[in-house]
Amino acid sequence: MPSASDELKRVALFSELSDRQRRKLAANFRERRFRPRMDVVREGSMSGIGFFVVTDGEAVVSRGGSEIAMLSAGDHFGELAMISNTPRTATVTARTDLRCLEIAFSDFRKFAQANPDVMWKLLQHVVSLLPHDDARR
Repeated sequence: MPSASDELKRVALFSELSDRQRRKLAANFRERRFRPRMDVVREGSMSGIGFFVVTDGEAVVSRGGSEIAMLSAGDHFGELAMISNTPRTATVTARTDLRCLEIAFSDFRKFAQANPDVMWKLLQHVVSLLPHDDARR
């Protein structure tokens, strides 16, 4: 089974980190496992402020009861709740046996403050998730 550091290397957000940075970050993640049909996070809840990286299996993302995306190995979620400290904007449910790595907000924040390049990439990613208003460009 790949190490947490190896798993993080597959995530675009962390792919440019040095091996040392990635190992340091990986030390803060913990493995979580979910059975099919288990919710990892629920829309509207403060279900823990954590950031998740899918390492194995598939999950469905839904908002308002409608499926909006599918997640698989290398995908991540939870960045909006982690940054804004607000309720979850979607529900993520395991479609298959699901293995994730999770990091708490406080641990990620310490790492990001020590590694501004990671914070910049995260900011760019979060902006890409926001609805685009072409009239404002």
